[in-house]
Amino acid sequence: MIAIVDYGVGNLFSLSSSLKALGLETEITRDAARLRAADRIILPGVGAFGDAKAKLDATGLVPVLLEEAEKKPFLGICLGMQLLFDRSTEYGDHPGLGLVSGEVVDLREDLADKTLKVPHMGWNSLQIVKDDPIFKYFENGEYVYYVHSFYARNCAASTLGASEYGNVAVTGVVRSGRVYGTQFHPEKSGDAGLRLLKAFAEL
Repeated sequence: MIAIVDYGVGNLFSLSSSLKALGLETEITRDAARLRAADRIILPGVGAFGDAKAKLDATGLVPVLLEEAEKKPFLGICLGMQLLFDRSTEYGDHPGLGLVSGEVVDLREDLADKTLKVPHMGWNSLQIVKDDPIFKYFENGEYVYYVHSFYARNCAASTLGASEYGNVAVTGVVRSGRVYGTQFHPEKSGDAGLRLLKAFAEL
């Protein structure tokens, strides 16, 4: 069973529907016992980092998630991926879960061409930086769907895939131990995204 963490942030229905379309048993939950019983955990997320982290903290699930991330495959999606990092500078300075080393910063800080639109939104090609089982069914250069204004930086050791946006290599996929993250939305990335979720379900 794949547990999707329900903490009031994220498009849970779309993600759940995609997993069910793959024939995978899925449960949306904020129950610690169900998270512990799950074979895999997905942490979704949309919106602002500080607000999402506060809502996650309010559930009391953070210690459970940190514990389970050491035992089973764990995937953060979009803002859920950003929450995996040490910190974010979005509207202040906020601590993350510290499961992946690095920081989350405003994409505009590093863009040389200030006329490029932020948020970085739409389809972009994902270049595989390091081979990994998460790419079992994924071809280098396939297109995935992004929508974000902040991105992960100083995380080269954990970066598995990236997409070019102007002069910036946007961190697209990360891994640290059993913990994975995708900045793009696999559930909105068509067949390529479904194949990535399928590979995650087989880890």
